[in-house]
Amino acid sequence: MNFPIVIPSEVEESRGGTQDQFRGVPRLRFASLGMTANRRLAIFLCSVFGIASAAFAQSDAEFAKANQDFAQGHFKEAVAGYEALVRAGEWNANLFYDLGNAYFRTRDFGRAILNYERALALDRHHPEATANLHIARDESRALELQPTRLERYLQFASINQYTIAAAVAFWLGIFGMVALAFARRRSAALISLSILCLLVCAVAVWAVHKLDNGSEGRGLAIVTGQDVQARLATADTANSVLALPPGSEIKILSTRGDWMYAALPNDLRGWIQTKNAEQVRL
Repeated sequence: MNFPIVIPSEVEESRGGTQDQFRGVPRLRFASLGMTANRRLAIFLCSVFGIASAAFAQSDAEFAKANQDFAQGHFKEAVAGYEALVRAGEWNANLFYDLGNAYFRTRDFGRAILNYERALALDRHHPEATANLHIARDESRALELQPTRLERYLQFASINQYTIAAAVAFWLGIFGMVALAFARRRSAALISLSILCLLVCAVAVWAVHKLDNGSEGRGLAIVTGQDVQARLATADTANSVLALPPGSEIKILSTRGDWMYAALPNDLRGWIQTKNAEQVRL
């Protein structure tokens, strides 16, 4: 690191030696501290990059190993490999699709449908997951929740797309209002555009709320147990409301201990044990 050299004038030469020496020491000290800080920052960044690269490499190796197990017909080993990646938070549509295929091969149709649903929750335009979901439902004779007419209309876009639209429209509306506040002359076009953006934001937020609390929202769960009966009360001896084949859809409304109260297909309500169903959203 280069520092400018201050040359004392003739008037200051009488104070020269000691003052120059005093001025020089902190500069060298600061330079040393700056170089040390930069070196430490570089080492830290390299360490973080190295750890991240190693983690990604390990995830890729585990995914490749699970794919190899699946290709060799070792479906239970493939399930274990994919599930390990899910527990590690390596979530993506293809991982859940492959996990669904592995469960399908073991004839665990409930968990196959669960993971096809998770793949579609991340990528609703995943044609292979959609096709295999229909096949698994046919195999297990799973029951489905019927969305309302309003939900069907709103499902042309995903919750994420509505969220992005709401954010963009909100900020455009805010910028328009700020521009109006500082403008010398108010423009009717700018006023109309700001109001329109805020209306779009409000509609998008409302759509997110409706979908998030609808039949395919956060409460959506898939029956994974065998011979599951929805009951009128939180007891195995209570009367049965509906038999739920593996892969059937339910919407969790509330929980009580080891039981959950859920909206069921055919517009019914009932209690089922929490161990017999898993939510689609992790």
